[in-house]
Amino acid sequence: MILGAAVGAPLRYLTDRAVQARHDSPPPWGTITVNTVASAVLGLVTGAVGAGAASSRVALLVGTGLCGALSTYSTLSYEILRLAEGGQRRLAVFTVATSLLVGVGAAAAGVALARALWD
Repeated sequence: MILGAAVGAPLRYLTDRAVQARHDSPPPWGTITVNTVASAVLGLVTGAVGAGAASSRVALLVGTGLCGALSTYSTLSYEILRLAEGGQRRLAVFTVATSLLVGVGAAAAGVALARALWD
């Protein structure tokens, strides 16, 4: 689990910086990107464990460690609050909706991919 987190945290930072460098405007695309990727990977791992193609150790290493450190919903909450307090309430609502819909969709796609591969 610690090894996964040691990879996930710097990967989150580097990915966020790379995305924000290309899209230096609201909404927080870097945070949305890392949360979406983490959701997809977690869905894939969950589906693989459910299909018997991966062990609970893989779930801990990748799911809890990597995805837990890669995703950053606390930062997303802060960024949404900052948008709302800055008078950009519609953009804050857009960011919430986008993050939730894309994150849940990515997790579902990961599970579906795992099922297609290992069921």
